Amino acid sequence: MTTRERKFFPKADRYLLAITLIWGSTFTVTKFTLDDLPPLMLLGTRFLAAALMVGIYTWRDIKATTRRSLRAGLVLGAMLGAGFALQTVGLVETTASKAGFLTGTMVVFTPLLQLAIERRRPSTGNAISVLIVGAGLYLFTSPAGGEFNTGDLLVLFCAVVFAFYIVYLDVFTKERFDREIVFWQFVATSVISFAFSPFVDTTNPDFTPGAIGAVLYLAFFASTIAIFVQSKYQRETTPTKAAIIFTMEPVFAALIAYLVLAEVMSGIEALGAVIMFSGLLFSELYAAKFGPQTGD
Repeated sequence: MTTRERKFFPKADRYLLAITLIWGSTFTVTKFTLDDLPPLMLLGTRFLAAALMVGIYTWRDIKATTRRSLRAGLVLGAMLGAGFALQTVGLVETTASKAGFLTGTMVVFTPLLQLAIERRRPSTGNAISVLIVGAGLYLFTSPAGGEFNTGDLLVLFCAVVFAFYIVYLDVFTKERFDREIVFWQFVATSVISFAFSPFVDTTNPDFTPGAIGAVLYLAFFASTIAIFVQSKYQRETTPTKAAIIFTMEPVFAALIAYLVLAEVMSGIEALGAVIMFSGLLFSELYAAKFGPQTGD
């Protein structure tokens, strides 16, 4: 990547943190919507609506799609769709706290994949931040004990897939960002969700006004805006640092659930959230102090 100035929370990191806040809000919205729409039907509808929104905005780019951008969009979309599908199906057999912790382990897998795929080792600051955030994540989610079941395994695979997604997004957009890539991502994700829906969903969809409103919110803010921002600005940071920022999603989810649903965090969860945020701050302060290093 190009050399960046030594600045605390540069623009790219601020934008990625902002979309993480949006993603945090989706837990409350999705919890409400699942009363009307089964999981994969919700995902398929959400990303179909997002594809239509992006299609209207980027129609000229889509008509000029190159083989490179089509391949990138379909590969990324397959990863995105597979990750969501694994997570959703896994949640049937595991607890939300364990799923939150296992999904968050992408912060561990990402630097390993960054090294293996891009031959770029994470900076010292990012590596230390991964350890801090991982410890905080464990405390924040307080994963219940018990046997490691099939649902846990599926969510763990989901974390690996999301880590691959973060690294390959960097690979495909490092030289330039083609807007049509986002459209093809959403098409692939929608197709995967609808394809698996008959085999996974056990209830019939009920498109109530509330469900439609939720789908539009998820499609516009959590998909269209968020993925556009991630695709454009993640290339200005590193996969490992992006994964560190994205681990703030469950923290934001808990804060929004507190404000909207009056759900209160326990003391150990609050401590975990503080440690996670400290890890993020350490990553930013280290980069601001010492500047880009190997892998940055």
